[in-house]
Amino acid sequence: MSHFFPSDTADAPDLETFDATFIETAMRMAASDGWARLSLVDVALEVGAPVDAVRSRFPFKYTILLRIGQMADESAMRDDGMGATLRERLFDLLMRRLDVFQQYREGLRAALHALPYDPALAALLGATTLDTMRWIADLAGIDLSGFGGALRVQAVTGIWTYTLRAWEQDDSPDLATTMATLDKALDRAERFGMLKPSTTRLTGENDHGSLPDFSQDHTADIVL
Repeated sequence: MSHFFPSDTADAPDLETFDATFIETAMRMAASDGWARLSLVDVALEVGAPVDAVRSRFPFKYTILLRIGQMADESAMRDDGMGATLRERLFDLLMRRLDVFQQYREGLRAALHALPYDPALAALLGATTLDTMRWIADLAGIDLSGFGGALRVQAVTGIWTYTLRAWEQDDSPDLATTMATLDKALDRAERFGMLKPSTTRLTGENDHGSLPDFSQDHTADIVL
């Protein structure tokens, strides 16, 4: 058990270190006991931090998942080189998110298993995921203008959800099954013309036209 908590005057790196320790501990406990049984008080006691101070950093249990999502977004959107084509960029962006998720795999799987029994969590993560997918689609270079753009964001969200379900079941060390699933989803998106590039920012890629018709509405089960 660690026994530290940054003071009110702590530097940002100290707070980031504490947050990382707290999140790692919380995810380990969620993996062991289940998401529904996870208590922020128990996590605070486990890391040796004052409960009132922890509450200022993590006011709700959902905050842990939101922070992980934020870390995944930052990793995905960091500009350190992506593929040349729209499809390659989208593949890179989504897999970068999953690379961060992989660090908290068992805890996140526990949270995913709890979603059907926690409508508030499902609604919250659904809204944040949709916003993230809008950013990712834009960064990949997808045309987001007009009604078609809104549908393309929904399509990218469907691709993410489909891939995330594969990741949840993928126990391979290199995430080969997950990557194959993402490739399959992108193939389908290309066939149905979802990967339409933005004409204002990117050129040189084909205009693929209409959108894919995913077999079911994924809006209700968007996660993370």
